[in-house]
Amino acid sequence: MADIKHILVIRLSSMGDVAMTVPVLLAFAQSNPKVKLTVLTKKQFAPLFRDVKTATVILADFKERYKGVLGLYKLSKRIRKLHIDAVADLHNVLRTNILKCLLFGIKFNQINKGRSQKKALTSGVNFSPLRSTPERYADVFRNLGFSFKLNAPSFRAPKKRDVSTLNVLEGFSSAVIGIAPFAAYASKTYPILKMDKVISKLQKEHTILLFGGGAEESQQLQKLALKYANVFSVAGKFSLEHELDIISNLKVMLSMDSSNGHMAAMLGVKVVTLWGVTHPYAGFAPYAQGATNNLLADRTKYPKIPTSIYGNNFPEGYELAIETIPVESVVEAVKNNL
Repeated sequence: MADIKHILVIRLSSMGDVAMTVPVLLAFAQSNPKVKLTVLTKKQFAPLFRDVKTATVILADFKERYKGVLGLYKLSKRIRKLHIDAVADLHNVLRTNILKCLLFGIKFNQINKGRSQKKALTSGVNFSPLRSTPERYADVFRNLGFSFKLNAPSFRAPKKRDVSTLNVLEGFSSAVIGIAPFAAYASKTYPILKMDKVISKLQKEHTILLFGGGAEESQQLQKLALKYANVFSVAGKFSLEHELDIISNLKVMLSMDSSNGHMAAMLGVKVVTLWGVTHPYAGFAPYAQGATNNLLADRTKYPKIPTSIYGNNFPEGYELAIETIPVESVVEAVKNNL
């Protein structure tokens, strides 16, 4: 729209949800190159937006600078000085609703999270695909008057391998596989013994890089990597920006229903995802991946799947559902994406 030249985009957390905004912003920027974007997010997520050339990032420091209601008032004053024409709220939480009130007079559209549809899905009332999260993000911009299709945008070429960040990749073949075997909940995590079998089969012909988060995960991955000549752990060794550089060089990422899959997808990398008590019908599958890349737990044995949106609630015994995905199916799905 001609009267909107500067949009504030808000998504504060979490890693995977923030990563899913990136392909949307890339597609929007390619269709609307003259519209400036300012992204409000937390400091740890700022590197995710580095490829959105029309965007700048302001940091949402809610622990100190913008703490409490008075802090949000201070933030709203800063936002007004940016001469924002509209706000695309891709989070729709208490803080952003307070900002909506403080930014009165500025066009403000918020994501429709489809809570009632998600409740119907997890309660078993309606087992059918819901609108994807990236499309819900895109709808916010459409409601502001912009018309654009969420086709696969042009992703940046893989980051050039340089000594400072990517010597871990030196000498490897072009078909490097990433594996991120952990998730926030055990109900979404493939058993480590089965994942070991997957790794054992794939590493015979391909280099594998293991991704993870905390200290405990890093220790487990390092032990796993030491078993095989072609397996290496990058967990805890790089900054987020450098890790994104590495991910951009992967041929395929094998991930749980977790942030690593979304980070790979936002970089144009193919992603195979393993699903336990959650389900892609909820709209949280990695961006632009075919249905065959979603490997699902056996719903004939576990008919209440999806038991929740995030995997934190499930009936007794359902934490074992992800074990019904055969090792052979995982290996085949990864190889089909090489």
